[in-house]
Amino acid sequence: MKILGIESSCDETACAIVEDGRTIISNVIATQIPFHQIYNGVVPEIASRKHAEWIKPVVTEALKEADLTLDDIDAIAATNRPGLMGALLVGLTFGKTLAWATHKPFIAVNHMLGHMYAAHLANDISYPYLGLLVSGGHSIICRVNDFDDIEVLGTTIDDAVGEAFDKVAKFYGLGYPGGVIIDKLAQNGDCKAANFPMPLLKGDDHRYDVSYSGLKTAVINQLDQFWVEGYPKTNENIAAAFQETAVKILLSRLFKAVEDTGLKTVVAGGGVAANSRLRSMLAEHSEIKCVFPPLKLCTDNGAMIAGVAYHYLKRGETSPWTTTASPRIPAFKRGLARASH
Repeated sequence: MKILGIESSCDETACAIVEDGRTIISNVIATQIPFHQIYNGVVPEIASRKHAEWIKPVVTEALKEADLTLDDIDAIAATNRPGLMGALLVGLTFGKTLAWATHKPFIAVNHMLGHMYAAHLANDISYPYLGLLVSGGHSIICRVNDFDDIEVLGTTIDDAVGEAFDKVAKFYGLGYPGGVIIDKLAQNGDCKAANFPMPLLKGDDHRYDVSYSGLKTAVINQLDQFWVEGYPKTNENIAAAFQETAVKILLSRLFKAVEDTGLKTVVAGGGVAANSRLRSMLAEHSEIKCVFPPLKLCTDNGAMIAGVAYHYLKRGETSPWTTTASPRIPAFKRGLARASH
């Protein structure tokens, strides 16, 4: 089965065609980064307007790249949550309209399920495993039992890890997107230049939770307090010290989950899964099998949406025409949750 997947939850207009949930036939991504850089962050109104302008050309290009027509497509899928409401509505409405006009099944897909599935597009992965969903909006440690069956063990109690990267980069005028820039700067810096604090979250309710507000405050407002004498206060050193602590916060909780669950496979997803320090620190633990998506599948893309949709369609599940968008993900509250579509 060939599924056409559309993704428009934030600032990438993306469309891909995937066969049988694994084989990527085409994958087109139009990024809006140049339009948001001047503001050091995504402007929702600009994002929505660019999606509306680009959605048809991107879908057309995906079909052209695959050397297929709509007649060759078995179903159409689109992201319906979470994300920027206006941005979501562009892709969702286009996908539903296209499916209705061509008399094809339509499947709405939870964006976070897509990120968790992205690694499956390039790897054979057996369930269950521990999932690490890390992006600008989410920091989630979870047990993944199936493509849509996820038990959230821990999450952030304040800022997401990607959000902290972006805010630190914005404060120091490093540019946007902050995560990519800090990662590059850190490679020429010394992570020992500052001793930033690790959060102290106590109690079983927070055993796997993370917090980034304290680290963000320390880097932005209390740099002198934690700086090590003798190190120059360069952007490279600030980036390296911040990134090192940010990754350690995340992994300290992840390793607790590995110990408690006995699951030795960790699958990462989301934009922060592209971070080089996160990848290298996980690779240092040979007792854990770490699976990452290819770098091009860490950011938002249509292939992950089409991949998830294939499994819904295989199960005989489609979405009604009344399906709408939602900026939130109620199915990802703590505990066992089978995510509806």
